[in-house]
Amino acid sequence: MPHSVHPIDRMLLQNKAWAFERVQSDPSFFKRLSSTQKPEVLWIGCSDSRVPANEITNTGPGEIFVHRNVANLVRPGDVNSSSVLEYAIGMVKVRSVVVVGHRGCGGIRASMASFDGLPATLADWLGSIREVYAKNAAELDALPEGDARENALLGHVVRTQVENLAKMDVVKRHWAERQAPSLHGMVYSTADGRLVELCRVLPSATAPVAAAS
Repeated sequence: MPHSVHPIDRMLLQNKAWAFERVQSDPSFFKRLSSTQKPEVLWIGCSDSRVPANEITNTGPGEIFVHRNVANLVRPGDVNSSSVLEYAIGMVKVRSVVVVGHRGCGGIRASMASFDGLPATLADWLGSIREVYAKNAAELDALPEGDARENALLGHVVRTQVENLAKMDVVKRHWAERQAPSLHGMVYSTADGRLVELCRVLPSATAPVAAAS
């Protein structure tokens, strides 16, 4: 039987093809791209391979500053996300920060199940989702098990991350200095490819507000 192409070798070949096609269609593309980056949006999303920020928003390289982790969490004290926020808001000066959860998230599902056998690092990371569930247990437990309960928890988790952002010093500092960035909570559906905004916080606001439907 013939050996299949190693995934890394396939990636490198596809990269060569992509770079060649870019230059063919726009000879100055990489010259412009390498000179600077001025994205207007910081995207905080899940590491899930089905939720690529640029592709689902139909944007190109240089348009979105991206941070991804399991279940798109913004945890106080997390050096990784805090450094991304400091750089994107303070140095790149993005105008908006978007937290994007997605339906069918493995992190959400894992947090609703037993942590038995789950690596300690992952269990600790997902613990904040358990806290969100506990705060909304009356509503969530009244829903049938399955997609309805999972999707409701997802919405609460996304809103909580936006609330966490609004409390961070870097956000409050730039709200005072330049009235930016706006904060947004969204959910992406892998079933139909659509993004839906759940909440939005403007610099003058004090709490997340429901987005217009």
